[in-house]
Amino acid sequence: MLEKINNYLDNKDLKITLFNNKLNILNYEKLISIEKEYISVKYKNQIIRIKGEELKLKKILENELLIIGKIKILEVVDE
Repeated sequence: MLEKINNYLDNKDLKITLFNNKLNILNYEKLISIEKEYISVKYKNQIIRIKGEELKLKKILENELLIIGKIKILEVVDE
């Protein structure tokens, strides 16, 4: 049981969760670009691109972002 808890806490995989007009990104490495209609984030050898309207960072932590706004496109591409 303790091993499962440690694995959960030490998990460094990228996790993206889309809610109604909210996008949570966990374990990102670098925030690349922030604009009203475009935000990009780096994770290992991938770029996460978020396109939409009135995009804003609601929460920014060392390894977590919460983006709000009208999210139209979410894509993950290799660098």
